[in-house]
Amino acid sequence: MTDKEFIDKYGHKLNNEQLTAVRTIEGPVLLLAVPGSGKTTVLVNRLGYMLYVNGIAPENILTLTYTVAATRDMARRFEALFGKELSDTLEFRTINGICAKIISHYGRLIGKKSFDLITDEKVSGKILTDLYVKVCKEYPTESDIKNIRTLITYCKNMMLTEKEIRQRGEEEGIELWELYDKYNKELKARSLMDYDDQMIYAYRMLKGSKELLEYYRNLYRYICVDEAQDTSKIQHMIISLLAGDAGNLFMVGDEDQSIYGFRAAYPEALLNFEKEHKGAKVLVMDKNYRSNAKIVQTADKFIQKNFNRHEKHMSATRSEAADINYLTLDSRKGQYKYLFEMAKDISEQTAVLYRDNESILPLVDMLDREDMPYRIKSADMAFFTHRVVVDVVNILKFALSPMDPELFMKIYFKFQTYLRKPDAEQMCQMADFKHIGILDAVEDVEVHKATLANVRSLRTHFRSMSSENPAKAINRINKYMGYGDYLRDNNMDDNKLFILEMLAKNEATIQGFLDRLEELRQILTEKEDDYSAKLILSTIHSSKGLEYDNVILMDVINGVFPSKIIKNFKTASPQEKRDYEEERRIFYVGMTRAKDKLTIMRYDDEPSIFVGELSPKGETVRKKKETKTSPKAGLKTPTMLLKKKTKLVTSGENVPENLVMGERVYQERYGEGTISDVTWDEDEIPTKFTVEFDDGTERKFIYPFAFTTGMRVIE
Repeated sequence: MTDKEFIDKYGHKLNNEQLTAVRTIEGPVLLLAVPGSGKTTVLVNRLGYMLYVNGIAPENILTLTYTVAATRDMARRFEALFGKELSDTLEFRTINGICAKIISHYGRLIGKKSFDLITDEKVSGKILTDLYVKVCKEYPTESDIKNIRTLITYCKNMMLTEKEIRQRGEEEGIELWELYDKYNKELKARSLMDYDDQMIYAYRMLKGSKELLEYYRNLYRYICVDEAQDTSKIQHMIISLLAGDAGNLFMVGDEDQSIYGFRAAYPEALLNFEKEHKGAKVLVMDKNYRSNAKIVQTADKFIQKNFNRHEKHMSATRSEAADINYLTLDSRKGQYKYLFEMAKDISEQTAVLYRDNESILPLVDMLDREDMPYRIKSADMAFFTHRVVVDVVNILKFALSPMDPELFMKIYFKFQTYLRKPDAEQMCQMADFKHIGILDAVEDVEVHKATLANVRSLRTHFRSMSSENPAKAINRINKYMGYGDYLRDNNMDDNKLFILEMLAKNEATIQGFLDRLEELRQILTEKEDDYSAKLILSTIHSSKGLEYDNVILMDVINGVFPSKIIKNFKTASPQEKRDYEEERRIFYVGMTRAKDKLTIMRYDDEPSIFVGELSPKGETVRKKKETKTSPKAGLKTPTMLLKKKTKLVTSGENVPENLVMGERVYQERYGEGTISDVTWDEDEIPTKFTVEFDDGTERKFIYPFAFTTGMRVIE
């Protein structure tokens, strides 16, 4: 088949950029494809072009995708276009799939059986649980095991050294190296490997056996990789090894859509593609066919501020249509009532997207109570077994059972009472002997005067709590019993308390709330997909690759999304900068799921650096600093006061509401430049900023003074 015949029959709907990608077959090629640009269509057509026009044997082509589901979808789409007979001759695999093939082959070469692959997470979960108890001296929750599993996967996929793993463990506050090392030794002792080991072993075999490597290089002369931005470091190393420095490697991806850093996604491989592959070509598909032009323009302007990316712009093919709607509510709490009322009258497909699974739980609770239809994608149960949630549940249970020693020993040290473990154990024994409450038993134990006062105060709180509604009880736990301070002192996520309090508002008693939590967990575990439901609830991660007519982005607030704010980029670590840029990419991916309408919620009581950057009416909410009493005065009682919507007091029409790194500015004396750093105060208000001017000089300025005296943002 000639080029013209193929294009006339299969590729007549492709644009020039897409046709170039289809026709570029030889050598290393990186195709950067913006959201909604038709990358899968191009990849499928390119495979057909290789077979029909270039006459490449199907067995010499390997197509790698990120997940098993994506592999099946790719094969199905190829079959729909070119037929089943041709589809069956091609090899569509995940990286793990090809690694399994390599390991099996190597085993035959040396006459040895490979380790057994752990396909049941219960097996590795039991190993990790036993090791956690030995190393950490406590029994882990399901959430703890999930976190350890994720961290081990990250370490293996990033090929971290012992020093780097220990450092990561310090950042996470766990004995990561000890767990990592003991886990690997246990697997080897049992002749087992996990999916991450499978890739490491395959890489080592290819590196160590010239015969094996030559075999696969000769077999797979053309390698195509989809979703390359989600591929990990070890996966990129395997792919590069198979392709060779100047081999026929075709990678499709977009570093702007790399959002799986916790799984060790390695977008740097796309940025370094030309350095690592001789004579590489970089193609760009920048036309978005999905979203209306307003959404495309705003999303593109937002992602331009990231530094670690290729220079490219996303352009729209559709008309402008509806503006992005910035929906302002009085409070973050009010979003659930708004969404619930909206769901009653929903008439078109609407997706509510969020950063973390827990954000949507209060809405799920409300919808379920009224038996209203909805579909939730990939609901994660980790919330219910998270340390914070388990702590609060145990505290509430202890309020109802003040003589339970098992509960007391789990929670006594989390209230800043400075009660020592031997004293706590003695209190339990004394309470059992006298048949009294454990906190009452402090009167019979010799403790420091300040500690006694703290425990008495705690006892009063528990007595009051036992008859309170659960929302008030959780507020008491957080603000007045010292638990909120415990979370902050240990750098733990206190957003779980907000979600718990929202769930608790619909229950009258503590026991009713505890029962409802378990009921919700069961509902989400057993819920079947209702594909007729117009309301779709999904994390942004689970929505990747999908599109919806109408998208609502919720919980876009500092501390939740993004999870952390960098107040001074000059002093931020490289990892902090990478994490922050990934948060921006997640937001970008969320925006570009919308086809026709995009609504972004904002709240009078919570600031948002992202919404402030986008919205022409972005406003900053100021927070008063927390106040704490000294430990000597007993329990800490933090309070947080929020002012009503407060705009920055500035003069001059050209003062921007927010400072954004990457923004272009003009200064009469120095000319044009780029904001390279911003420093915020504790209220998340910008104070200073640095501009790197086009002549190479770097200057620091005071905000907002620099703009009131003539500096302006270049639109």
